[in-house]
Amino acid sequence: MYVSDLALTDFRSYREVVLSLEPGITALVGPNGQGKTNLVEALGYLATFSSHRVATDAALVRQGAHRAVIQARVVRDDRAKVLELEVVAGKANRARLNRSPLPRARDLLGNLRTVLFAPEDLALVKGDPDGRRRFLDELLVLLSPRLAAVRADYDRVIKQRNALLKSAASARRGGSGGDLRTLDVWDEKAAAAGSQLVAARVRVVRDLRPHVENAYERLSSGQSAATLAYRTSVERTTDGGGTTEDGGAPDDGEASREDAHTNAHLVEARLLEAMSRLRTKEIDRGVSLVGPHRDELDLALGGLPAKGYASHGESWSLALALRLASYELLRSETEWDADGEPVLILDDVFAELDTRRRDRLAEVVSGAQQVLITAAVAQDIPSQLEGARVDVMGGEVTRVR
Repeated sequence: MYVSDLALTDFRSYREVVLSLEPGITALVGPNGQGKTNLVEALGYLATFSSHRVATDAALVRQGAHRAVIQARVVRDDRAKVLELEVVAGKANRARLNRSPLPRARDLLGNLRTVLFAPEDLALVKGDPDGRRRFLDELLVLLSPRLAAVRADYDRVIKQRNALLKSAASARRGGSGGDLRTLDVWDEKAAAAGSQLVAARVRVVRDLRPHVENAYERLSSGQSAATLAYRTSVERTTDGGGTTEDGGAPDDGEASREDAHTNAHLVEARLLEAMSRLRTKEIDRGVSLVGPHRDELDLALGGLPAKGYASHGESWSLALALRLASYELLRSETEWDADGEPVLILDDVFAELDTRRRDRLAEVVSGAQQVLITAAVAQDIPSQLEGARVDVMGGEVTRVR
């Protein structure tokens, strides 16, 4: 899979730009603030409906414009598809595939897959759990686009459930117990959607684990072993914080879709039990205390938690290992819904790495079908990644070679 053409209208700093690309390595070179990252951010957004730089869509629309449009021509197995996404701040996105409107924007997901490395990835190791959950969910959508609907349903349900919990708390403070029958219904909805999301996360962590271990060993020269495990909020409410590898899942390493379905039912039962057990606390606090929105991806190096113990260099190697592992999982033969090698995007990462890590990362990614690199100066790009070059200056793109 590769992108042959990218066109942006009113996206970030660009009023209009068209960029032709090719398989292999392409470097986008120019000083900071000239629009290099905007180009690759657009491709990442088209693949995941999420930006690696901002949490909301408003910043993606050029100041003074009402909407932004991302168009890309994606080639796979010698067949091309034209993808188009219209981003309207505060409103639902609109999508077209081969010029035809799609009923839902998320139906576009799966037609382009990217793995994007960026300086912000250091937060995967050093930052809050929310970033690690988002990393898992975005990878899940790339592997199985239908999970975008599950994720959206769960977010909607939890928002409604939290509103009901706050209403119940207000009623209790007013001397009334409140009618909790509606809350029972939303408990069931939250457990049903949440269990599917947990089961999928557990499965992707299990599938990702060997790739992370291998990638970290290559990047760090085997200095220490990297491990990851999924820890559910249900576990923390019952045993004080124990880590679970399965979240209620079988751990034979060969879970099929049928296993995942059974697994989801087990997780659903555990979530319902926890919600019932914690209802008083949840009403007191006006917030849902269990579910995938409070789960954690635990990262460790040499048996110690990476957050708080890993050095800056070790944290960078682990963050890179997570992205490289994602790439390897996406391109490998699996039982997930999607297949085909993703586009690799390296957004200004080489400037952050020492020479040894630069060279090792270059060795790993040099054989990818398409690699897009941004850099402030060409000297930041390792010699192993020699290829096409596009200069970006003042919102203008110029092919150099």
